[in-house]
Amino acid sequence: MAAVPLRVIMMGTPDFAVPTLRAIVDAGHQVVCAYSQPPRPAGRGQQVQLSPIHKAAEALGIPVRTPKTLRTAEAQAEFAALGADVAVVAAYGLILPQPVLDAPRLGCINVHGSLLPRWRGAAPIQRSILAGDAETGITIMQMDAGLDTGAMLLKEAVAITGDTTAATLHDALAALGARMTVAALDGLAAGTLTPESQPADGVTYAAKLARDDGRLDWTHDAAFIERQVRALTPWPGCWFDLGPAQGNERIKVLAAEPAGEGAGAPGTLLDGRMTVACGDGRAVRLVRVQRPGKAPVDGEAFLRGFAIPPGTVLGA
Repeated sequence: MAAVPLRVIMMGTPDFAVPTLRAIVDAGHQVVCAYSQPPRPAGRGQQVQLSPIHKAAEALGIPVRTPKTLRTAEAQAEFAALGADVAVVAAYGLILPQPVLDAPRLGCINVHGSLLPRWRGAAPIQRSILAGDAETGITIMQMDAGLDTGAMLLKEAVAITGDTTAATLHDALAALGARMTVAALDGLAAGTLTPESQPADGVTYAAKLARDDGRLDWTHDAAFIERQVRALTPWPGCWFDLGPAQGNERIKVLAAEPAGEGAGAPGTLLDGRMTVACGDGRAVRLVRVQRPGKAPVDGEAFLRGFAIPPGTVLGA
């Protein structure tokens, strides 16, 4: 249990933030309020749904606020009136104006999914895999008015291997962030943390993902395409379009693996195992794919049910 229990405001929206909320509560701190993005339509039925942090907070008996903005004087006054010692921010999704940053006695800290200053911004998990980084991690930082520019309080690395996917890395970093947040709160309460300014060198930005980021371009290196599938599944998902001879269907690629050398023009189907030539003279094997409205199948099963002869250039 926390040596010095703090009054905490939790600010987060997606699944990534839920382990942090639960860890703060389990450590004995008082979460006086949770802030989340407003409920939004989601799923096939487009029914309005609460965010994961909203649901988790309600289950814990914590009041929830979902303002569309924190820029109004009213929202800022309501935030300050909570009398929090600290606010913990994890993938919240709204900019915190200076009056909000200044309101808690110990400021606002952010649970960021990268080793800052690398991958500031919206999609650090996916961008680190896509770039072929050997490691990433969690940085707990003191928030300021910039985009992930605040002083660092704690930092811990996680390896990225050839088996790392966005889903596995997300879960590992969410668990690590929860543990580190509790350590940071203890350090803030005890006055034992020394903020460290981020270095000017090595700054990169993790741009927000768009659907078209998942389009597979066979002229890229095979290694890049394999990383693209690991980084962008399930969102925004990876895909390619078949050519007119195959009905112009859009095929999702759910898993892929390196397949050695691959002689042929980029996009050439090389065999019955769904091996595709790429732009660097190597190939990638599409291990699991999905046709529109169909269940996912492995690449060989796809070709047994949807005959595409070797030598076909996919998308041509």
